Amino acid sequence: MTADPKQRPEGLDKTGFTPDESVAKTAEAGAASAESAADEAEGSIDEAILKGLELNEVEDASESIDFASPREAELEAQIAEVKDQLVRALAETENLRNRARREKAEALKYAAAPLAKDLLSVADNLKRALAAVPTDAVEQDTVLKTLLTGVEMTDKALGDAFARHGIVPIDPVGERLDPHRHEAMIEIEDATKPAGTVAQVYELGWLLGERLLRPARVAVAKGGPKGAEGSKAGGGQGAEEDSPEPGSTVDTQA
Repeated sequence: MTADPKQRPEGLDKTGFTPDESVAKTAEAGAASAESAADEAEGSIDEAILKGLELNEVEDASESIDFASPREAELEAQIAEVKDQLVRALAETENLRNRARREKAEALKYAAAPLAKDLLSVADNLKRALAAVPTDAVEQDTVLKTLLTGVEMTDKALGDAFARHGIVPIDPVGERLDPHRHEAMIEIEDATKPAGTVAQVYELGWLLGERLLRPARVAVAKGGPKGAEGSKAGGGQGAEEDSPEPGSTVDTQA
């Protein structure tokens, strides 16, 4: 008797398992499905919780920002004011430092001015002494010659000391009268020199750096040809006639 292939063996179901095994497999599948659903549900819950927390944080932050905005604006204004005051204080401090540096440099540069002014008369007297000695007498008198040599050496040593400290003489013979550096003592007739120029120097002027220690005391020429600067300043024949002659306004009573 041939067995029917469609006929199942006894004790087997459609899946080929026994009833007990089929039930176990079904239970396992149900458990896995339930576990997967639980995981998905838990993940959805966690995600929802995170989104809720993020929304709460955003709301709290917006509330705190809105609440702190006036205070922050006030603090920013105070910070800007303090920064401005600090910048101004630093600038003022730097200016004071630069001013003190300049004043110190000028004080060092012109510290010798009072002493130099007192020594100018000594230099003048030495030059007068040298100019007063006749050349003939020097050649005939050895003692006088030795004395004159000593005076010359003294005058030279004083001049060298002046030069080391920036003290230089003003000898303006032939220059145009400069009221800032020259003191006109008298006018003299001198046709060989342009009018308004220095013809003679009675006392040398002296400078300490750029500071005038003493103006040169001079005699101003008049009656000579017009100076080039005077002609240019006149701007023509009519202008020369209207303008006073150079040197004519010098105070000769000084």
